[in-house]
Amino acid sequence: MKTRLKDCLASGKGAINGWLSIPNTFTAEIMAAQDFDSVTIDLQHGLVDYQAALGMLQAMSASNATPVVRPPWLEPGIIMKLLDAGALGIICPMVNNRADAEQLVGICKYVPDGFRSSGPTRAGIVYGVDYHTSANDQMVIFAMIETEEALANVDEIAATPGLTGLYIGPSDLSISLGHKPGLDRTEPEMLETIEKIRLAAKKAGIKAGIHCLENSYAKKMLAQGFDLVTLANDVRLYSAAVSKTVSDMRG
Repeated sequence: MKTRLKDCLASGKGAINGWLSIPNTFTAEIMAAQDFDSVTIDLQHGLVDYQAALGMLQAMSASNATPVVRPPWLEPGIIMKLLDAGALGIICPMVNNRADAEQLVGICKYVPDGFRSSGPTRAGIVYGVDYHTSANDQMVIFAMIETEEALANVDEIAATPGLTGLYIGPSDLSISLGHKPGLDRTEPEMLETIEKIRLAAKKAGIKAGIHCLENSYAKKMLAQGFDLVTLANDVRLYSAAVSKTVSDMRG
């Protein structure tokens, strides 16, 4: 199993996560070849469907980065299919209460820790005959906190057995609290809210992650005590690099 992310989180070192929104195997392969601890395929707001995600997981096989996915929603069918395709981590959107968090853990783990159906078509080939007995312990499961309801229930969500951590989606969380969408929040209310979520995770003995835009902000979050930071996504990184190159030429 590709346990780089899990090992990094266990060591207390800050983990760096890449993010894929482009449904392409080659761009996925390029991103996975960089020095990320994990790379996440986004099926919620990215342009990726299940079939594209399968090919991207295959393209990432040569990398030692842990393959993670964000499913479209908290829905057992698609999450189990993505795990069977070889994902070793889930960052799940819109987990609003303890029941949602318990369902998320149950989806991701086999009996007796959950109710995941057995049929790891690709995962069993890629990770070996011992996959079924080791998958529960190796799975990384983050619940996204991005609504007022989730914020009100953050302590009970964090206390859910089997959950690896809480992951902040700054844009939806900002909208929920009356702000415009966007990453790298600096408003006092948002900074207070972000810290409240981080502290809830720490109190429960689990990890805290956050999606960032700029490296400088991600470094601040790691220094503040976050365990995992995501650096923008492939669309933003590609656009920024191309824009800079063209601007330099025009200049």
